[in-house]
Amino acid sequence: MKRAMNQLRPSGESEKEFLRHEKDRPVSNVESWRVLRIQSELVDGIENLRELGPAVTLFCSARTKPGTPMYEQAFKVGELLSKAGYGCITGGGPGIMEAVNKGCRPHDGPSVGLNIELPFEQQPNQHLDVSLEFRYFFVRKMMFVKYALAFVMFPGGFGTFDELFEVVTLVQTGKIERFPLVLYGAEFWGPVMQWMQTTLLDQGLISPEDPALFKVVDTPEEVLALVEGHAKKMDMLPKR
Repeated sequence: MKRAMNQLRPSGESEKEFLRHEKDRPVSNVESWRVLRIQSELVDGIENLRELGPAVTLFCSARTKPGTPMYEQAFKVGELLSKAGYGCITGGGPGIMEAVNKGCRPHDGPSVGLNIELPFEQQPNQHLDVSLEFRYFFVRKMMFVKYALAFVMFPGGFGTFDELFEVVTLVQTGKIERFPLVLYGAEFWGPVMQWMQTTLLDQGLISPEDPALFKVVDTPEEVLALVEGHAKKMDMLPKR
């Protein structure tokens, strides 16, 4: 794989301005040009990731501190996946994202960060083989999904839940293949699963089989086993 460092920094209007309601938008002839900026992010993402090989996308918090148990476990997950030949795709920022990329980088699988321009929190970490920077969340999310054969969700906040439910919706509706959706940390995710069972399912808002889309684990070895099992089934094992 060609490993590239690429920074996408489209000039001009922000995503907030792009998504502003029409009645609040100043009269302008630049609206259609924003589409070309979006297109440029798509093209650069595809060009830089198309030779990635088997990879796992890991959604995780930017706020988890180094030295905490979850940080250390995320490091181990990145290390095990990379030693087995899988790339690790994260949001490229600090916290658990940094831990995964740090564990991944010294080994065989490439360490990938898909960073997002934010006014706070998010800066690319220093453990990336491939670093892309996006202005638009929806383009970034597409890249998270397009190049992954499994998804691992560590404890996180609104962003992690947003990514979690977007991916499970794509799986549930058949828009993507049924890839493993791994929830790391039973203590954190247990109440979420219980809510799905006792509220969503009991009220008929999801199907009885939907909670089974998730696997809750507590060890890095369980993550690797689920990824390896699916990769073997799909004939997508890394070349070793």
